[in-house]
Amino acid sequence: MRTFPGGVHPFEGKSYTEKKKIEKLPRPKQVTIPLQQHIGAPTKPLVEKGQEVKAGEKLAEAEGYVSVPVHASVSGKVKALEDIDHPVAGRGPAVIIEAGETEEWIETIKIDEKYQDLSSDEMRKRIQDAGLAGLGGATFPTHVKLKPPEDKKIDVALLNGVECEPYLTADHRLMLEYPADIIRGFRIIMKILGVKRGIIGIEKNKKDAAEVMKKQIAGEGDMEVMVLPVKYPQGAEKQLIKAALDREVPSGGLPMDIGAVVQNVGTAKAIYDAVSSCRPLTERVVTVTGPGIKEPKNLLIPIGTHYQDIIDFCGGLTEKAAKIIMGGPMMGIAQPNLKVPVIKGTSGILVLEGKQAHLPFEEPCINCGRCVEVCPSHLLPTTLQRLVYHERFEEAGKLHLMDCIECGSCSYICPANRYLVQSIRHGKRQLLRLRKKAG
Repeated sequence: MRTFPGGVHPFEGKSYTEKKKIEKLPRPKQVTIPLQQHIGAPTKPLVEKGQEVKAGEKLAEAEGYVSVPVHASVSGKVKALEDIDHPVAGRGPAVIIEAGETEEWIETIKIDEKYQDLSSDEMRKRIQDAGLAGLGGATFPTHVKLKPPEDKKIDVALLNGVECEPYLTADHRLMLEYPADIIRGFRIIMKILGVKRGIIGIEKNKKDAAEVMKKQIAGEGDMEVMVLPVKYPQGAEKQLIKAALDREVPSGGLPMDIGAVVQNVGTAKAIYDAVSSCRPLTERVVTVTGPGIKEPKNLLIPIGTHYQDIIDFCGGLTEKAAKIIMGGPMMGIAQPNLKVPVIKGTSGILVLEGKQAHLPFEEPCINCGRCVEVCPSHLLPTTLQRLVYHERFEEAGKLHLMDCIECGSCSYICPANRYLVQSIRHGKRQLLRLRKKAG
């Protein structure tokens, strides 16, 4: 089977939830909906304190092309507009809504039986209006990704069902429970891009999902399911392209530079919902898992729901629970408290216990070269870390610092417990600031 160079094999941890069907979380009494849930320009709030809103109603408008609106996930009254603890940005503005006694949705959500007859531009407009951003975690505005420049000739679309991040099973369950919607969404993607070849990438540890998806596309000659070896970070965009197509995205480049566009399976389902019924993105599937959760589950959760409400529904925390992470253990972000809300990019809520929750002490590098062997981006992690420690950010940039995908493979494999990915992440931020100052 085809794969990419480098990578590691961390503990999978998927047995907590891979056999558990998606449950719908009961409607929360209050939601906190951040106005910034995507990469790109910020949004402008459209509501005021005390205003009544319906579920699906637009709360904030995009202020640029690389941006998407934000919608209410419940109906009720706007309690406040204020800065809150943001699961990614630290702090950020949000709309707080107290849910009403009954759920009222906007009237524009309705099935369009002729959605397949829409033009590519009309489909993209519905996707943009629905507030779609990549549900795999990157949160790049979906409509932008589906409109490559005219000089970029796309010949293949890839659907990412790999879900290589340990513990997470949301995409796995979506493929098992909503295969038809996912394929309808993939069909929309292919139409918009004008491609006649579609590849669905799934890792070998999800054989049931691979079989379900194969049955779903039976007879469709322009789609195929490609089963890939189990290796992290197989689900990273560039690594999936390398494995599936044997094409390499150039340094500083994007998949569209080599004729490919990748979308997550969850995004594909959301695309189908947006195009076929004008349904905005107000909820998503989240894996709530780990040894620190009493009853791990896969849940369909309204965006803006507080972690505390979700964990309570899962039986609460264990006595030894020590760290809560948005996402998985490799690329996830540790959270400050249980008041933070679910956002569009929340694929998982992971709770770890005891020693799992703490980073070991750094020791001197022994120059073993293991980090170089496993780096899927062909970088020199220890060299980059040294340059960052000495604030030589421009030199690190010349060694392709910005090509790091922050997968954490180097830190995982390091016998000296060097904080490699953390240092590189810091270096990337500083280099971007320097370049911004320089104009």
